Amino acid sequence: MNAATFRMGRLDHVHVRVPDRAEAARWYADHLGFEPVGRFDFWASGFDGGPLQISADGGRTTLALFEATEQHPMVPQANGIAFSVDADTFIAFANSLPRGIPDSRGKPLALQDVVDLDLCWVFNLADPWGNQYELNCYDYDRIKAELIDMKGIEAQRYWPRELYSRR
Repeated sequence: MNAATFRMGRLDHVHVRVPDRAEAARWYADHLGFEPVGRFDFWASGFDGGPLQISADGGRTTLALFEATEQHPMVPQANGIAFSVDADTFIAFANSLPRGIPDSRGKPLALQDVVDLDLCWVFNLADPWGNQYELNCYDYDRIKAELIDMKGIEAQRYWPRELYSRR
């Protein structure tokens, strides 16, 4: 896959740093019509540092509200934009790495940088100016079988799998 054939996909969500997720969710609900997205509730209620996903369009696109206080574990989480692609596109992108795209720390993005979020697979990347992006794929089982297991990749994790499996 070359740069000319890859397309980032549809807008999935935007990371927004706030000092208090509940207060921010109320403001977005009262003023802009956003509502919590139930299928992502486990990230907000089950994990310290997980985002509260809210949406004004039934969950097709969301704001991911991250608490950003000095003592909070997600302080490194930056504002950013996430895009979603299908499994074929995600696998082709992964197999094309490295390809001159930096990760969120500025190092070359590599196949081993894939993140397992238990509901989707993610690559965190940046543009040359430091703007942060995620590339997500929600076809979890297919990516696990056709990329992660097939290539023996040890994916990155933000929280222990046990926390997710208890939900």
